[in-house]
Amino acid sequence: MRDDMVIRRETPDDAAATEALHDAAFGVPSGRSESVERELLRALRAEGSVIDELTFVAELDGQVVGHVVCSRGSLAGAPSVGLGPIGVRPDLQRQGIGAALMMAVVASAEQQAEPALVLLGDPDYYGFFGFVTASGLGIGSPGPWGDRYFQALTLRAWRPEMAGDFRYAPAFDALG
Repeated sequence: MRDDMVIRRETPDDAAATEALHDAAFGVPSGRSESVERELLRALRAEGSVIDELTFVAELDGQVVGHVVCSRGSLAGAPSVGLGPIGVRPDLQRQGIGAALMMAVVASAEQQAEPALVLLGDPDYYGFFGFVTASGLGIGSPGPWGDRYFQALTLRAWRPEMAGDFRYAPAFDALG
């Protein structure tokens, strides 16, 4: 992990930098003007689903080089947290920036007494942080992707009776 990096909460002034960062991190598909992640990020902000206390940027020399957003979803009808997208500037990937962002989210979610974090992603990467297949916890997936990619991390406030179907914020449903 870099010792010259700052992890801080996102501010409204970071919007343009974080949107451009996700385009760079994920690429812009042919025939589109922006990445799917940028479109999602903008929609989450517009609908008010972003959880400010769980959304962070990583800075190096005053430049935003990493970003993670968490949004309000639901689990068995109760408020829950969907993590993602998370992105790091391509030339700085594999240097611990994404890991630092993940650790900030997990620590802050514990402080906020969130019961669980849910995400769609690489099980090899997110397993390092303690994420497991969500279905093994009784958390139902909102989409058709492979079971192993839909993952959850239970936190101290988690109780097994909280399990049920997970729903992302509405912006996720609007992606096409």
